[in-house]
Amino acid sequence: MANKIGRVPVREQDPKVRATNFEEVCYGYNEQEARLEASRCLHCRKPRCVEQCPVSVKIPLFIAEVAEGDFARAAAIIAEDSSLPSICGRVCPQENQCEGACILGIKGEPVAIGKLERFVGDWSIRNGNQSVEKAPSNGHKVAIIGSGPSGLACASDLAKMGYQVKIFEALHKAGGVLEYGIPEFRLPKAAIVAKEVENVRRLGVEIETDTVVGRTVTIDSLMDDEGYEAVFVGSGAGLPRFMGIPGENLNGVVSANEFLTRANLMKAYDDEYDTPIYVGSKVVVVGGGNVAMDAVRTAKRLGAEAVIVYRRSETELPARAEEGHHAKEEGIEFRMLTNPVEVLGDEKGWVRGIRCIKMELGEPDESGRRSPVEVKGSEFDMECDVVIMALGTSPNPLIATTTPGLETTRRGCIVANDEGQTTREGVFAGGDAVTGAATVILAMGAGRKAAQAIDEYIKSKQA
Repeated sequence: MANKIGRVPVREQDPKVRATNFEEVCYGYNEQEARLEASRCLHCRKPRCVEQCPVSVKIPLFIAEVAEGDFARAAAIIAEDSSLPSICGRVCPQENQCEGACILGIKGEPVAIGKLERFVGDWSIRNGNQSVEKAPSNGHKVAIIGSGPSGLACASDLAKMGYQVKIFEALHKAGGVLEYGIPEFRLPKAAIVAKEVENVRRLGVEIETDTVVGRTVTIDSLMDDEGYEAVFVGSGAGLPRFMGIPGENLNGVVSANEFLTRANLMKAYDDEYDTPIYVGSKVVVVGGGNVAMDAVRTAKRLGAEAVIVYRRSETELPARAEEGHHAKEEGIEFRMLTNPVEVLGDEKGWVRGIRCIKMELGEPDESGRRSPVEVKGSEFDMECDVVIMALGTSPNPLIATTTPGLETTRRGCIVANDEGQTTREGVFAGGDAVTGAATVILAMGAGRKAAQAIDEYIKSKQA
C-alpha cells in the first residue's frame, strides 16, 4: 500500500554558500529518506514510468526493494538496464520522462525516481559495486568510438553479451561529456564519473584514451587491419555553434563547450589548481538550455557577475526547471526576451559589451514554441568583458570525412536508422553524433539499441 505522504524533500547546500564553491548542490537522500520516498510508489500494473525511460529501467521493481531496505537488490535490478545510475539520477530530465509519466504527478508530486536512482547508485559505489552476470566470450570484436554515455551504454550491453569490446577515446580521460561538459557541482568527477566508468571496465571493456579516430586510426583500419566486425560511433557533438553577428571574433567571446571543457579539464573546481581560464568580471551567457545554466553558474563560482540572455520568455526556457531554479537562487540575473545583435569591442580587440534588442513572441514554430520577433528600435547595450555562446553543438566532421560511404545531414549529423545502422555496412552510430546535442539518457538509449542491432548483425553474418 502506497504511503500517502508528500514528496520527501532533498537537502541542498545553502545558495549563498554554494555559489562560491564547486561542491555538489544536492546532498541526496539518506537511507531513511530514500525508504520513505520509495514507499510512495503505487506500483501500477502498467507502469508508465518504465515506458518513458529511454533505457527501460524496471523502476517499480527497484523502488520496491528500496522501500524494503534491500539496496543491493535494487542496485542489481537497475544494473540490468543501466550502467550509470549515479550519473542518470543526477543529470537526466526525469520531469519530462519517468517522473513526468508518474500517476502521482497528476494531482500531486510524482515519486522522486531520479533521486532514488541516485541513492541506489551512490549506495552501490560506497558499498562495493555489484557484479553483473555476462555471457562467456563469443570471440567477436566490436570497436566503440567515444566514451560518453552512448558509447559506455553500447559497450556495457555488448560486453554482457560476450563480445570483446574496446572503446577509443580522443581525450585523456574516459567519460566524454560526463567528464568534460558537466560541471563538478552537478556531477562530481572522481567520486561519481570515474567510479561508474570503472564499472564498465569491470565488464571486461578496454578503454584506450588519447586516440583520435580519423587521425590516429580510422574506421577502415579498425575493421580491415584490426579485425573489428562492427563499429559504433558515439563521438558526441563537440562542434559549437555561433550566431554569426559582428564582433564574435573578439577576444573574450567563447563557446560554452570550450568554457566548460577548460574548467573541467584543468580542474577549475579544485583550489589546488591554478586554472588558466579567463572569466572577466562581468559575463553574459547567451542561451537558455542546460549548458547555458552550467556555464553561467560556473562563471559565478569563478568570481564573475553573471547574466543569462535568452530570446524567448521564461515559459519557453529549455533548461530543466531545477537548473533554472538553482541558478536564480545563486543570484544569476535572467534577461528574457532579449537577443544579441553585436558584440562590442575596445581598441585592443577585447570585449567591452554586447548590443541587444528586445523581443516579443509571435506565432509558434515547428517545435510548438512561439517564435521570437524583434521589437524595432529597442536596441540597448550591456557592459561585459566575456560573452559565452551556449547555442548548441554539432558533431565534429572528422569521422565522417575519413570514412567513405558514411552519410551525414546538412548539419553534420551521421545518418542512422532507429537501430543505429548507418549507410556504411557494419558501422552503427547513436547519441549526439546522430541527433545533435541532446540528453545523457537519450544517448544511452541509442547506445543500447545499437548494441542489440550489432549483436543481430554479427550473428546474421555467421548464419
